[in-house]
Parts: sequence; structure tokens; C-alpha cells
Amino acid sequence: MAHATQPHTAAPTAHAPAHAVGHGQPHPVGHALLDALHAELAHLLAAATRADDGQLAPALAAVQAHLQHHLRQEDQWMETTAFPPRECHRNEHAAVLASVAEVRAALAGGNVATARRLLHELQAWQPAHTQYLDSALAAWLCGRQHGGKPVVLHARPPH
Repeated sequence: MAHATQPHTAAPTAHAPAHAVGHGQPHPVGHALLDALHAELAHLLAAATRADDGQLAPALAAVQAHLQHHLRQEDQWMETTAFPPRECHRNEHAAVLASVAEVRAALAGGNVATARRLLHELQAWQPAHTQYLDSALAAWLCGRQHGGKPVVLHARPPH
């Protein structure tokens, strides 16, 4: 376990690719339930980031509760459909959940800066995770259910 002033950083911190929707906005993957979970997480992360210090603990608790539900749902889909690369995906989920739990404990000890840094890192992590790992899961799930990959249309940004 990392020292309380240093968060567990096993979760990737890669920034979103240029074609991602935007900071804090997940890239749609074409699976309605998964896209809804991603949108809710983006909303909770944005709210937690805006929370004042006195509201940071309940905001981070809400992020943690959502992540537990969200990632458990993905893990269940991967397991019940025998998604081939599920081990790597599940390991990343476990690392994120461990990081959030560790940082919540640090926040309970008064370490606000670490909690704010975690929220920033989660906002950077979510689009990359969605684009690379969850898009593969969505393609797998849609292929099994509909016999093909999801179709996701993107609006062109204004020039």
C-alpha cells in the first residue's frame, strides 16, 4: 500500500486520444447500457471535482459507489460471455477500485490534495479506458447479441 500522501496509481493515466469527445466526456462505444454508465461516471467525476473541501468526502464516496456498481457490471458481462481479454480488463478495474479506496482513507485523514489528484487522474483515465478496453467489450457484446459490431456516429467538430 502506498503512503497516505501518495495515491495508489496502478490505474493508467494516459490522456484521451484526440478523437475522444472531450475531457470528462466519455467516448460512446455503441452499447446503450455501457454508454449510460460512462455518462453517469463522467457526471459524478465532474461534480466531485467541483465540490468544495467540505463536500469532497461524500462526492468521492458517490464516485466509489458508482465505480463499484459499474465495474462489477462490466466484470459480470465479461465473465458470463467469456470475453477473451477479460483478465487484463478486470485487473485494471481492480486497480482503480483499490486506488479509490486508498484515497478515500487518505481523505478521511485530511489529505484533500490526494483526493483532488485522484479525481483529475480518473477524468484523464476514463476516456482512454473507454476508447480502448470498453469499446472492445461493447463490440464483443453487440457481436454476441446482434451478430455485428456497434455503429457509433460522431459529429464533426466545427472548423
